[in-house]
Amino acid sequence: MGQWLQLNTADGFQLSGYRADPPDGKARGGLVVVQEIFGVNSHIRGLCDGFAADGYAAIAPALFDRYQRNVELGYTAEDVAQGRELKGKAATDAALSDVAAARDAVADAGRVGVIGYCWGGFVAWMSAARLPGFACAVPYYGGGIVDAGKEQPKCPVMGHFGERDTAIPVAGVRELAKAHPEAQIFVYDAEHGFNCDQRKSYDAASARLARERTLAFLRKHIG
Repeated sequence: MGQWLQLNTADGFQLSGYRADPPDGKARGGLVVVQEIFGVNSHIRGLCDGFAADGYAAIAPALFDRYQRNVELGYTAEDVAQGRELKGKAATDAALSDVAAARDAVADAGRVGVIGYCWGGFVAWMSAARLPGFACAVPYYGGGIVDAGKEQPKCPVMGHFGERDTAIPVAGVRELAKAHPEAQIFVYDAEHGFNCDQRKSYDAASARLARERTLAFLRKHIG
């Protein structure tokens, strides 16, 4: 359904992005889909395709292009190690610049939201706080969000977290919810990565409920 294209950032960098559009060509709005530490892999592209089927022009910028191009990892221990190494090189400001380029690329579709997973969840949270032009943001189990709780989102936020996520203590998530009562924060009986059906931690019931909530949220704030 989707296709690869080139994005140009404000700081003069060119990166790849995977874009999927609604089959009928009539977009309800735009959506920037922010990758995990595994690149714009089949899971992320599948999410873009799914949101396109729901009526959104969805685009996933390849945030690792600044450090290594064509990154597409799986979920083995070796992949996790490689993804963490690449993420360690990635500066938040550079990631936000890339997200902004993706936002501009789908602005013709209407109002634009940002949704991210894992590291991308953190980037989505930071995008909500530091980038203009987003109608809403949906971070999924974003590592680092709890530590960035002092950031103030400038658009409506809905967050999804796993209660049994060993990387993101649920106590910190509950503190985040208290600090940001304006945000909708949901906690599921699940582990980290519960939305990804390529992971052992995938939880179909939690993923389905989170998706239903997310789509209702997108309908409200984007269209």
